[in-house]
Amino acid sequence: MTIALYTASTPNGHKVSIALEELGLDYDVHPVSLSAGEQKQPWFLELNPNGRIPVIVDKGADDFVVFESGAILIYLAEKTGKLMPADPRGRSRVLQWLMFQMGGVGPMMGQANVFHRYAPEKIPYAIARYQRESRRLLEVLDGQLREQQFLAGDYSIADIANWAWATTHAWSDISVDGLPGLQRWLEEIAARPAVQRGKRVPARKQKTTAEDVESTGRKLLV
Repeated sequence: MTIALYTASTPNGHKVSIALEELGLDYDVHPVSLSAGEQKQPWFLELNPNGRIPVIVDKGADDFVVFESGAILIYLAEKTGKLMPADPRGRSRVLQWLMFQMGGVGPMMGQANVFHRYAPEKIPYAIARYQRESRRLLEVLDGQLREQQFLAGDYSIADIANWAWATTHAWSDISVDGLPGLQRWLEEIAARPAVQRGKRVPARKQKTTAEDVESTGRKLLV
């Protein structure tokens, strides 16, 4: 079976393409142009009513749609039995650090980007607030990574999710000085061949169209 990946070149998009590469799964890439608003078009909203990338369609007898990057990572890990332990406590450790990214690192760094890079009016308080909170969260990661190689034991979806955001710290103008555990981890994961391949997804190609979606011959199960 092949997985259809609807994605763009963002940290959340890279989380899933990296996981697919690490797991060695066959997948087809369907780039979604965020600047053109393709994620808000009706054909995409059938896949994800929230209008956000990434989305996967696990193509089979009845194609199964998964949206929300964290949910996709869990689905892929459980589907393959890799990148997450099967025992309840090991699984919980991975999910704790995954939720840490989903509820903290991603939203805070995302807001830091908005106010630092994109807001038409520069609001110093907002910029400082989100950069400060993002730095605090990176310090939490550093504390964990000074004690062990990866966040939750073996390399897992928790590392993939947090790395995809933490590696963008310079874009958010957040220093990682004085965080040796974090710096070591950022470099080690960046050196992984599957991570390097996943970061190059999507390659520059034609935009996804409604016809691309219809061609999957899917019956949506969300």
